[in-house]
Amino acid sequence: METACALCERLRDNGYSITPQRRTIFEVLEGAHHHPSAEEVHEEVRRRLPDVSLATVYKTLKELVAMGEIRELNFHGDRSRFDPRMDSHSHLKCEGCGRLEDIDDDFAALVPSQRHGFRVKRHEVVFYGQCPDCQKSAPASRKR
Repeated sequence: METACALCERLRDNGYSITPQRRTIFEVLEGAHHHPSAEEVHEEVRRRLPDVSLATVYKTLKELVAMGEIRELNFHGDRSRFDPRMDSHSHLKCEGCGRLEDIDDDFAALVPSQRHGFRVKRHEVVFYGQCPDCQKSAPASRKR
């Protein structure tokens, strides 16, 4: 996602109204490297605008996903998380606390060739494990 200010200008130029709620949601997402859920975005927006509803946050996030401004990440039954980074990158996901981190390693060699007839538009690799904090707090018998 580009800066909140640039996004507001571009959306305004394309006929979208920029409400204080939308602007604040954009600001919360700008540079959000922790991949917040809608509820976490709502919590942060409410610190600035106490009357904003969770429905407004959900609607705005879904609009941003549909416009290609952010990605919605879904991990095996977890609630959706939102990623403002639209460049090609992958993730580390902690199975203990749910922490999600970006990794920029190049996994292009894993992308199947077009000989299968499938045109790959983008790819993502997700590594599941335990973050350092969860490793420290896990009983010795469960550490692997």
